[in-house]
Amino acid sequence: MAMSPAISPLTSSLSSLSFSSQISQKPGIPFVSLHRSKSISISPKNDKTPKLVVSATEAAPAELETTDLKKYVKSRLPGGFAAQTIFGTGRRKCAIARVVLQEGTGKFIINYRDAKEYLQGNPLWLQYIKVPLVTLGYETSYDVFVKAHGGGLSGQAQAITLGVARALLKVSQDHRSPLKKEGLLTRDSRVVERKKAGLHKARKAPQYSKR
Repeated sequence: MAMSPAISPLTSSLSSLSFSSQISQKPGIPFVSLHRSKSISISPKNDKTPKLVVSATEAAPAELETTDLKKYVKSRLPGGFAAQTIFGTGRRKCAIARVVLQEGTGKFIINYRDAKEYLQGNPLWLQYIKVPLVTLGYETSYDVFVKAHGGGLSGQAQAITLGVARALLKVSQDHRSPLKKEGLLTRDSRVVERKKAGLHKARKAPQYSKR
């Protein structure tokens, strides 16, 4: 019982101490803090960016338009391209175009697509395919249906021009003179020259080294 008075001052001195306080820093000893923060930050779980979900049953507008044009062409050309009377075949480089003309309002459909969409809106190509019709003044008198394959769009556009000019000869032989005068009935036979052995291209040789 005699020790209780001595323990009470010791207990009061210990209770006054706080481990959260900073320990005095001595030279050469790094600063240490015994205070531990218990705050926890919780981020929301639904912070994901929204994803675009496209239903598989919905068709794209371009696909619907192509389907409608395909039905339209088949209704206008019973029996297909081979069964028509006003037709012409044009070639340029590796491109081949089969053209059918029908009386209409000037529609131009290439591979079941509108000509402006198929030729990527290129004004030069769009103007080039209509040159034979413009030459004879038929730009709003005939609808043109084309099946083209091979080569690029530039070659196909030039092949379509020759095909349209040849189809106009089936309308009347009197068209030959104005079309021939514009050079629209001439098949351009120029193609890419083949590569030669030992050369980089058809004629380009490796750089000459004297030493």
